Amino acid sequence: MSENKELTKRTEGMMERQHNLTTVAPVVDIYENDDEILLHADMPGISKENISVNVDNGTLEITGIRNLQVEGAQSWAEFGDVEYRRVFSVPQTIDVGKVDAELKDGTLQLHLPKAEATKPRTIEIRSA
Repeated sequence: MSENKELTKRTEGMMERQHNLTTVAPVVDIYENDDEILLHADMPGISKENISVNVDNGTLEITGIRNLQVEGAQSWAEFGDVEYRRVFSVPQTIDVGKVDAELKDGTLQLHLPKAEATKPRTIEIRSA
C-alpha cells in the first residue's frame, strides 16, 4: 500500500475540527458636527493590537479579531472568537492625516475631522 493511502486511512477515522471565525458587524453610532464625524463602534473583548482602521478613497473599513483565552474545560459557550468587520462610505472631505482612534471599555471611538476648506464659515459683510 502506498504512503498516501495509509495517511488517508488513518485520518478517515479521526474527527476533523475546523476553527472558522464568525464575522460580526459591530453596532455603531455616528455623530456629526461642524468639525468632525465621530463614530463609536461596540467591539467588546477586543484589544487595540487586533483592530485595523483604514480610510481610503471614500471608504472607511474597521476590522478586528477577538480571541478569548479560556482556562478549564468548556461546558457551555456562547461568547467565542469572532471577527468584527464593518465598511462605510465617508465623504472625500475627511482629513485622513488627522483621523484619531481610541479604544476604551470595548468601544472604538473614531474622530474623522473635516478638512478646513469644507467646514462651514461665517462671511463678514462690510459696509460700502
